[in-house]
Amino acid sequence: MKRFGTAISGVLLMLVLSGCWGEKEPSVTQPATSSEGAGGGLQLENIFGTDSFDKPVGLEHREGDPELVYIVEQPGRIVSKNLKRTQDEPQVVLDITDRVYDVEGEQGLLGLAFHPKHPNQAYVNYTTETHTVIARFDADPANQGLLDPASERILLTFEQPYANHNGGQLAFGPDGYLYVATGDGGSGGDPHNNGQNLNSLLGKILRIDVDNEAEPLAYAIPADNPFIGQGRPEIYAYGLRNPWRFSFDEKTGKLWAADVGQNSFEEINTIEKGGNYGWRIQEGTECFNPQSGCETSGLEQPVFTYGREQGVSVTGGYVYRGEKLPDLQGWYVYADYGSGTVWALRQGSDGQVENRTLMESGENITSFGVDSSGEIYVCTQEGQILTFIDKDKE
Repeated sequence: MKRFGTAISGVLLMLVLSGCWGEKEPSVTQPATSSEGAGGGLQLENIFGTDSFDKPVGLEHREGDPELVYIVEQPGRIVSKNLKRTQDEPQVVLDITDRVYDVEGEQGLLGLAFHPKHPNQAYVNYTTETHTVIARFDADPANQGLLDPASERILLTFEQPYANHNGGQLAFGPDGYLYVATGDGGSGGDPHNNGQNLNSLLGKILRIDVDNEAEPLAYAIPADNPFIGQGRPEIYAYGLRNPWRFSFDEKTGKLWAADVGQNSFEEINTIEKGGNYGWRIQEGTECFNPQSGCETSGLEQPVFTYGREQGVSVTGGYVYRGEKLPDLQGWYVYADYGSGTVWALRQGSDGQVENRTLMESGENITSFGVDSSGEIYVCTQEGQILTFIDKDKE
């Protein structure tokens, strides 16, 4: 990948998650950001010292392991680190590099979610050369702290027509169902119009019941999924381009998703069941295909967008619900991979949005994560795991 304006490795994460940035210079469509208020004294600190991870793209925790975090490495490994004994060596929890394809910048092991009621079950999202695979791995009978690579049970696969726009996030919702983010299949401009096609799993948020099965599926369809009988029954919401990272607010249950843009805008959405989020009809709040006069009735509009003068590829984060940073309580923390800017956003009961700049980090932020206490962490393309500290309150 690259940092915005600076050459580094990896084809700029396939042109920063394949937003063909730099072609237009639109104005920002939301209120200007400010460095005042939420988290004004924040800095990032390397929590694990000299430890470096191999393209970390996620950080998760699981019930029963309050001291451990699990780091997702894109080439196909999951490693754990102890937050209390940071000097301890990372432990390899699962290595499936033999079946993960990560040749292009957006392929690889992209997501991990531990079952909240069965923490010895881990669900992963990875790519082969041609497909996305959603699979379950179980704990190793000889060592419950590890996952057994031979235990793989594939739940769902679907073809990826191009190497980019694979989405990747997995998370269990407050309803106990597994949610899956899928990109539109790649290339540029969604040439197959997958985002608007209810018969395609691409460009969607999916929701499946992994605790039950309905043959011939290896899972069941929640009874209130919105498109049963109208298209693929797994679909929860549609019209997304590349929702690389989403998360649930631990307090409210609201689903926040950051959708990587094409030429002009990055966007933040709150996802509702059955919602159509506009791609490829719209990019952000503007017409994309057609370029003008598009029909927007029935489309869910973003909570917030920003343009190319502020960044090139949004990295979704979390609503902060920890204790160490009280000024951030209730703010959605997210970043831009290319510019390194970290922001905090919140939406009032009246719908008004406040967005504030927390820092210019200088980092290529690939993902965020939270531990069992709700404290937030940053994964960087360069292999670091960082945490927020408030210098003003030390």
